[in-house]
Amino acid sequence: MTESRTFAWPVRIYWEDTDAGGIVYYANYMKFMERARTEWLRAAGIEQLPLKEQHGLMFVVVDIEAHYRRPARYGDELLVTCVIAERTRASFTFQQQVFRGGLDGELLVEGKVRVACLDAVSLRPTALPKDLM
Repeated sequence: MTESRTFAWPVRIYWEDTDAGGIVYYANYMKFMERARTEWLRAAGIEQLPLKEQHGLMFVVVDIEAHYRRPARYGDELLVTCVIAERTRASFTFQQQVFRGGLDGELLVEGKVRVACLDAVSLRPTALPKDLM
């Protein structure tokens, strides 16, 4: 996958995602972004459990930043995107956005998430798999 390619994953809002007023709880956007990154990996042919069990590698979030623009509500259909903004030997920084109504819809949340590749035993940074470089 290249830095210029945007990956998108749909999310529907259920009651469990909202507060008593039917508005999405702020931390749930982090879950939606996590799902999009996981599905991005799957689209690249990488499954995280075999990566850990067979190669001793794991991905962890080491830095996150979010800017909330508008609230999502119960029943909304969202589209969560991710694109690589920066890549180093042992990490990715993703630019992520959450839209209501698709890519041409209303921007609700945008953020940056830095994910490091770690040795699953020592928990020390290690080089990204060649498949992702």
